[in-house]
Amino acid sequence: CCVTMSPVCLTAATSSDEEDDSDSSTKPIRSEKKKNPASLFQTGGDPPKEKKSKKKVPPKGDESEEETPETLQKNSNKKGKAKKSKKKEERPPSPVIEVENLEEFVLQPAPQGVTVKCRVTRDKKGMDRGLYPTYYLHLDNDKKVFLLAGRKRKKSKTSNYLISIDPTDLSRGGENFIGKLRSNLMGTRFTVFDNGANPDRANADWSNVRQELSAVVYETNVLGFKGPRKMTVIIPGMNSDCERVPIRPRNDNDGLLMRWQNRNMDNVIELHNKAPVWNDETQSYVLNFHGRVTHASVKNFQIVHSSDPDYIVMQFGRVADDAFTMDYNYPLCAVQAFAIALSSFDGKLACE
Repeated sequence: CCVTMSPVCLTAATSSDEEDDSDSSTKPIRSEKKKNPASLFQTGGDPPKEKKSKKKVPPKGDESEEETPETLQKNSNKKGKAKKSKKKEERPPSPVIEVENLEEFVLQPAPQGVTVKCRVTRDKKGMDRGLYPTYYLHLDNDKKVFLLAGRKRKKSKTSNYLISIDPTDLSRGGENFIGKLRSNLMGTRFTVFDNGANPDRANADWSNVRQELSAVVYETNVLGFKGPRKMTVIIPGMNSDCERVPIRPRNDNDGLLMRWQNRNMDNVIELHNKAPVWNDETQSYVLNFHGRVTHASVKNFQIVHSSDPDYIVMQFGRVADDAFTMDYNYPLCAVQAFAIALSSFDGKLACE
């Protein structure tokens, strides 16, 4: 359960609340067949070719998500304790996903029609882990395959997280460095880079320059983060072959954040967190995580495209004190989703 320690407390509701919530957030996590989600993210070239999806046949077990018990998550401004669930939720495992080349897998968009289900664990052990915890990402299946590790860098003016494909090597110069998440001074805007070179060290054709994989903007107001957080996620669009369009800024005025700010949206896609719905009876905000989120946290969120709010691009939420589920769909890759999740842990935003 959750005791309200701050103006915002997200709580897991009992199943009796489901009947009262008729909002679209209780619909299945996956879109109906009438719409091809790939078309939402395409930004250039020919329309998506249907034959492309044949290469990516969803593994068995993909439909398990729609059969899970629906768990509602609340964001309550009401003091007091949350209701305890009557029975423990069984969280469905991830579909069978083969990770042969880890570096390739974590940068590859999720296969269309497959929800990649992961688990994030936070390790605070050691002298300074309370300030600089390490975060680990594993596939949420029987094998618990390791995917990524991330940790905040010390002695950095702004929040700066290194992301590695080796849980024991989180050094900037190591060969396992796969990307990083960097914030602005306010800690409200974040940019995700791959492991390419700084534009200052570009080769003749700029092919070695780092790509921007996503950006996250947290909206603030004079009251701070009262009520549900508002997130905007900006990602590169996809081409007609369902591959990410490379965004390699040559300077600070050409990145995803500046393009979004100037409304230069060529090859750029804007996503938002799904707004919870106020429930008068429980005096709380309600959002449906389909059994994947069981604990209260201000960090719980779902990311959607405004044209199809039923297609969950990514969802993230607490299942224990230092454990979270993180599920992502096409067009996100593991590095993008993990970095977006890391941004929600940042000190200036985190009010547990």
